[in-house]
Amino acid sequence: MEEKVIMLGNEAIARGAYEAGVVVSSAYPGTPSTEISEALCKYDEVYTEWAPNEKVAVEVAFGASVAGKRTLACMKHVGLNVASDPLYTFAYTGVNGGAVIVVADDPGLASSQNEQDTRMIARSAHVPVLEPSDSQEAKDFTVLAYELSEKYDTPVILRTTTKLAHSQSVVTLSDRVEKEAVPYERNLRKYVMMPASAIGRHVFVEDRENRLAKDAETLSINKVERGDNKIGFITSGIAYQYVKEACPTASVLKLGLVNPLPKKLIEDFVSSVETCYVFEELEPVFEEQIKSWGLKVLGKELFTKQGEYSANMLKKVIYGKTEEVYAKVEAPNRPPILCPGCPHRSVFSVLKKLKIHAAGDIGCYTLGAVAPLDVIDTTVCMGASISTLHGIEKAMGKEFRNNWVAVIGDSTFLHTGINSLINSVYNKSTGTVIILDNRTTGMTGHQEHSATGKTLKGDDTYAINLKDLCLAVGVPVVLEIDAFDVETLEKEIKKSVNGDVLTVIIAKSPCALLKGQKFPNRCEIDKDACKKCKACLRIGCPAISMRDGVVTIDETMCNGCGLCKNYCKFNAIKVVAR
Repeated sequence: MEEKVIMLGNEAIARGAYEAGVVVSSAYPGTPSTEISEALCKYDEVYTEWAPNEKVAVEVAFGASVAGKRTLACMKHVGLNVASDPLYTFAYTGVNGGAVIVVADDPGLASSQNEQDTRMIARSAHVPVLEPSDSQEAKDFTVLAYELSEKYDTPVILRTTTKLAHSQSVVTLSDRVEKEAVPYERNLRKYVMMPASAIGRHVFVEDRENRLAKDAETLSINKVERGDNKIGFITSGIAYQYVKEACPTASVLKLGLVNPLPKKLIEDFVSSVETCYVFEELEPVFEEQIKSWGLKVLGKELFTKQGEYSANMLKKVIYGKTEEVYAKVEAPNRPPILCPGCPHRSVFSVLKKLKIHAAGDIGCYTLGAVAPLDVIDTTVCMGASISTLHGIEKAMGKEFRNNWVAVIGDSTFLHTGINSLINSVYNKSTGTVIILDNRTTGMTGHQEHSATGKTLKGDDTYAINLKDLCLAVGVPVVLEIDAFDVETLEKEIKKSVNGDVLTVIIAKSPCALLKGQKFPNRCEIDKDACKKCKACLRIGCPAISMRDGVVTIDETMCNGCGLCKNYCKFNAIKVVAR
């Protein structure tokens, strides 16, 4: 009897990798892709790891592929930017063992700094892309991706989106198929991309893409679902589900291989319906190619390039109105905030007091940009804060840097911040860098990294010492300070920003949500001593509020960090045992 289970899309991808006989998986956590590795590490047959960044993850996958084993690398869409360097050349070398790169796009910006479309990068890199539309396909397409990778000698991208990654549907499980390693043979023309080799491999890549496009005409995952020929849709991925919900009687060309496109199949479908819509989230990747072939289709003139699509949106465009059952209900606005007891809030409260601007980075601490903290002025990409600060100093002079620092998390520093710090040392910067060391990769759900002392599987390992690392690359002054020691923080930040040497301050305190954290204390208000000055509210702790004109601390939310106590001039806040 077949076993059926309900799985997240991410869990199904992990299951597909397991069933396909994957041996090595390397990834950097990034929403919405993180759960793939967290699910895959539960299968003992697969070696899984967190890499310092996505570039390293793809290079690890390349090495495992050269060794003849099936391999996986996982990341979110902006991570593919970091991994593009090896990806473009991996497309030239091709594979030995099958190699799949899972990239999770984020239409709607649920947890990202842009809405870039992975299909655009894949076209540029000449890498085939599969896109599943539910959890069953997420598993099956992962298995198929390895078969195509080895058949066509290419890495393959499996593209997902936030909705697919985090939605659940029924999956039929299969057994793992152990695949013998492909013997390694030394081949400089294939694996050593010197100019002479790359010239020949570029010809191979174009030929491979032509073969793939031709074979895509009969590939089972590109299929026509015939219905009413008055309306037809060309679609893929999660958008297919919206088409089936909103227009169940329409004819649909469902694309599973989304790069390269099956030209003849598309031409035949378009000619078979009266009106053909291209329904794809984000960029007009299908639409532009199809229109370039002289085919008449409707697309982005009707549908936006921005955000997530929905069945409701499609109904409105096609039928001119929305059925009441699908009417959009506006949910209350719940902007993200730093948690009670977050050590980042402590650091930001000091910067706020000193009226210092911060070049920010990617992480929970980006929330320091909004009220009431209002500290972070810039956020671009992983590791950019230190480089941004360096650029500010070189453009405006050392005097200007007195009002600026860079803030970066421990995981982000290890991701790409190290390179930026080396640049600051080498080019004689004198800025202040604050590493917010909360001992985890907090924003994506508390994953381990190379300074936590634990691997993805939870095994003990060497923990990179951030202070020693900074000293090793030549930073003249490196300080470690308890993130909640606001007096020392204030003193050292003042000294640093007014100094004339590059300084790294490592503000250390574990994330309040880390497993095993214990909070024996809580804070309470002495109502008789409280002057209602509201100074404690300025730190933005969600446990503190003003109710009926009285300052209140919610004891169920408070974890007793004592930050608010430091800002009460009237000693009206006490730290007491629970």
